[in-house]
Amino acid sequence: MKVMNIAGVAIAALLITSCAKNKEPMYYWGDYQSSLYSYYQHDKSPEQQIESLNAIVEQAKAKNKPVPPGLHAQIGLLYVDTGRPDLAFQQFNSEKAQFPESAAYMDFLMRNKEKK
Repeated sequence: MKVMNIAGVAIAALLITSCAKNKEPMYYWGDYQSSLYSYYQHDKSPEQQIESLNAIVEQAKAKNKPVPPGLHAQIGLLYVDTGRPDLAFQQFNSEKAQFPESAAYMDFLMRNKEKK
């Protein structure tokens, strides 16, 4: 009986670890986190940030993976900061399309940025 309990635990552990090893990230993150950190540290200009984030979008496309939530919104905010609201709104709409739950916030940003 004790041998069967040990065998059952061993099999369960094996199944759990084998499933965990095959887990691949849902989104392509690239260097999004370090780029966002640089934004808040003012290490890079907005133009450099835009370039870096757009590179992540292109890398994600090449890997056929979606970008993480907020990436398009961040690019949009950078476009607003650099005086390009038309490109900002494209990014906000991309964020809404990929993450419908962000629609209310993206609409708020677009309404707010239109007034400026």
